[in-house]
Amino acid sequence: MKNSIAKKISYTALFCAFIAVCSWVSVPTSNGISFTLQTFAVLVAAALLGLKYGTAAVAVYISLGAVGAPVFSGFRGGLGVIAGVTGGYIVGFIFTALIVGISKRIFGTKTLPLVASMILGVLVCYAFGTAWFCIVYSGEMTFASALMICVVPYIPFDAIKIAGAVVVTKRLEKYIKI
Repeated sequence: MKNSIAKKISYTALFCAFIAVCSWVSVPTSNGISFTLQTFAVLVAAALLGLKYGTAAVAVYISLGAVGAPVFSGFRGGLGVIAGVTGGYIVGFIFTALIVGISKRIFGTKTLPLVASMILGVLVCYAFGTAWFCIVYSGEMTFASALMICVVPYIPFDAIKIAGAVVVTKRLEKYIKI
């Protein structure tokens, strides 16, 4: 009963809700890409729940938003959000969860691999989201220009989120066994 399917589904749902709540902690910007705590929540979910259930929590979160539930920043939802300028970052969270989840499967939650996987996961999310941003703007913007708008201002805040996610993961890992 220790690792029952009901427990795993409950944790998946709980972390899906956690991601949604963290997305509502949002500071809007002029470029349409808000500062949020989504990245922090995705990193914690993947690090604690692992590859299968961490990625599932992110996928359920995105699916809820896609069908219109107001789970994205600014209490928005719907396919329009995913098709918009931030959609690539939202979809990129899947890749972030996969990378952190694979690292957990291989290394557990050893600090150095955990930090490295979170950094790599965020970098992949940046790349995917920035490419998507360029596509939305239909060639009106170079990838380098998009990086200056969509990534550079967020690096210090994402570094803080990664550090926070590592601390939270290390504190909670003994309580959340999945």
